[in-house]
Formats: sequence, structure tokens, C-alpha cells
Amino acid sequence: MGSYRDLDIYQKAHQLGLDCHHVSMELPKYELYETGSQLRRASKSVSANIVEGYGRRRYKAEFIKHLIYSHASCDETIEWLTYISTLHPAISDKVQPLMELANITGSSINKFIQSVIKTHNEF
Repeated sequence: MGSYRDLDIYQKAHQLGLDCHHVSMELPKYELYETGSQLRRASKSVSANIVEGYGRRRYKAEFIKHLIYSHASCDETIEWLTYISTLHPAISDKVQPLMELANITGSSINKFIQSVIKTHNEF
């Protein structure tokens, strides 16, 4: 393995965090520090946990634990996007592609977790 930046799941997760950040800034002012903040935190946590897990990849259990945290943050991101889509239909057209990216990212993380479980050897 090279850098975590080479991982497809990291690239998708990082893009998800960036895209969610931009969309969250389009929320009404009263939502910027409530729902918007939660979305930004959850979506950025997806890639951050991949990075932290990768840094601990020497220890299989630590690597897997952080990948599971990443997957959970991805699920949380989907939940916040669902709230935004329902409560703010004016921007729901911008939320739908993010939901698709989050679902693809979550599926990719899950597959990566299964791969690490099967093939990772501690060094």
C-alpha cells in the first residue's frame, strides 16, 4: 500500500466531505449551526477516520475499527442529507447527488473492510 490518498475509498470520502460542506452553506441561516454543522462534521469524519485507520494499519484491529467508524459516519451523513432533503426542498436537487455519492462511498468502505478482514496481516 502506498499513501491513504491512493485509496479509492479515501478519494470518494474526501470528495463527499467537500461537497457536503458546500451544500450545507446553502442552508438557511438558522440551519447553518444546527443541521449544517452536523452534516459537515459527519461527512468530514468519513475521510478523517480512513486516514486515522490507515495510520494505524500495522494493527489489523485498529485499522478495521477506524474503517467501521468511517462507515458509521457515512451512514450518519446520509441521515443528515435525508433531513435536509425533506426539510429544505429548495436545495433537494443538490442533495440527491450527495446521497448517491454517500451510498457508493459506504458500499466501497464496507467492501474494503471485508477485504482487510480477509487479507490483512499485521507486520
